[in-house]
This record gives sequence, structure tokens and C-alpha cells, in this order.
Amino acid sequence: MKASNITKVIDKLIDRQLPVFIWGAPGIGKSSIVRQIAEEKEMVFLDLRLSLLDPTDLKGIPFFNADTQEGVWAKPSFLPSESDSRGILFLDEINTAPPAVQASAYQLILDRRVGEYELPKGWSIVAAGNRENDRGVVYKMPPPLANRFVHFEMEVDFEDWKSWAYRNGIDASLIAFLAYDKSMLFTFDPLSNEKSFATPRSWEYVDNIIKSGIEKELILDSISGAVGREAAVGYLSFRKVMNELPDLSAVLDGTLKELEEDDPKIMMALAIGLVNAIKEDQREKAVENVLEFSLQLPGEFAIMMVKDMQQSGIDVEGAENWGEWVRKFAYLLA
Repeated sequence: MKASNITKVIDKLIDRQLPVFIWGAPGIGKSSIVRQIAEEKEMVFLDLRLSLLDPTDLKGIPFFNADTQEGVWAKPSFLPSESDSRGILFLDEINTAPPAVQASAYQLILDRRVGEYELPKGWSIVAAGNRENDRGVVYKMPPPLANRFVHFEMEVDFEDWKSWAYRNGIDASLIAFLAYDKSMLFTFDPLSNEKSFATPRSWEYVDNIIKSGIEKELILDSISGAVGREAAVGYLSFRKVMNELPDLSAVLDGTLKELEEDDPKIMMALAIGLVNAIKEDQREKAVENVLEFSLQLPGEFAIMMVKDMQQSGIDVEGAENWGEWVRKFAYLLA
């Protein structure tokens, strides 16, 4: 299931306090979407790694209460305790925990309590983990524990990633390269022994690498260390295309109205570069000029650019020449 669809479903199931489990390959953003949901719902996000606990840790520590003359359990300090709080208890990489630790979580997940501890009413449980065929360090999940969750398998989807990339200011050259060659977004092969491979997470690392100011002669090895040699060479080759682009500001201010180049790489880079270049303080006129410029582009690039503008929250339908644009490309919109 696409991340955007999983987000919609989990958003509803959290309100019903149904325990949810997200399965997926490493680096595809399982924990990120749960954190995002928590932020959007203004809930506390508590990441708990069961693999770091002993079986007795969840139940707490026993001690003798001198007042009642009874043995009681002190609840773990890492579990939420405020009765009026709202949050998501995120059990990340739960299937990397030994079976005895997983078993200790049965009661917490199903009954929302363990020993004398009870999870506050405003809290929901979401878990995530890699699949067994991903060759990670995982234990087979016992059926009694698996049956306590609603399960979803998350897949990599470029459109979801692109929306995230625009929102988070990922470099335009990265978005353009992966739009041109979507297969490079995720190259994980569980049968390969390569240490570096491309995932949505490792492309975010590349964004940080190219913005870090690393010397030019070291950039290939640095990017290869994040996404692998093939993806790094492909990206840097594509990045050279960005140097052949016309002045984006000339398009935004209406000075440049036609593109002489017909190289698909250049048109892809130009379309995404323009979306990133539109600033809030000049947005209205820039949108008019970009729509006019797109009228002479091949239809697939013009439509991709407008869809990306909409994904970025740019109002294109309010532009004066929106009607002209729709009439021009109506045959592709049907």
C-alpha cells in the first residue's frame, strides 16, 4: 500500500485506538509517516525500541511498600503516564526484539496494560518492522502477537516521495533525476551484499551531502556511500544537465517564453526547477508566466509541472491564463 493511503487509514484507526503494524523494506519511511501523523494530530510521539529491553523491563521493578506491607511493581519510567495526554506509542523494529521480549508486550498491545501499569486513554499503539525476506536481524513474529495488530505492508511510491520532497525542500536536481529515472529511488536487493543502496532515506542523506559544501573531488565517493555507485554516477551525470538550463528567473518574470532545447532531461529538470523557484512574494505573476511558458512544452511535461505546482500548494487555477492552459491540454486531461 502507498504511504499516502497508509497515512489516511492509520489516521482513522488511531482514533479508534486499534493497534497497527506497518511492514516494509528498510529506509522507505515507515517511522517518518507515523511521526508525521503525530505532528499533524498534535500528539506526543514516543519511540520505544523493544529490542533494547529485557523481558522484565515492561512490567517494571518489584519493591516492598512499607506502608501497605505489600510487594508492588514500580512502572517503567519510559512509558507514558500523564492521564490527560494524547500520543502515539511507536514500537519501532518490534520484530528485532527476542521472542521473550515480544511476548512481554502481548498484554500492553491488546489490553493496553501490563502488570499494574495502564496506558493512558489518549494514547494509541503503532508498530513497524522489516519483513523477514529483507534479510534484516528479525525474529519471526509469534501468531498470538501478530493477531493483536491490524497489518499493512508499505511500498515505495515515487509520487508520494515527490510530494514529501517538495514539502521538505529537497534539492531540485534530486527530484528531477528521480522523476527522470524512478527506478533509482529504491534499489534495495536483499540478495546483494552491497552496503550502500538507494532508498528514500538515503536520498535524503544525498540532499544533505550536496548541501554540506563537500569538495568537488570528494562528492562522488560521498554520494556513492549513501546510495551506491550506479545511482551516484547517474545522479551526478544528470546534475550536469542542470548547468544547461536557461535562466529560471527569466521564465518567472516573463522574459523567456520559449525553450529551444528538446532534450527530455533538460525539460524534466526545467519543469521541476521552476516549481522550486516560485517564491511566495512573487507567486501570482510567476504562475502566470510559468503557465504561459508551459504552453509550448510537450504535453506530458506541461501537465507534470502543473501537477507538481498543485502538490506544492501553488494556486494555478486562479491564474488568468488557466483556462487557456486547460483548453490546450484538455485532450491529455480526459
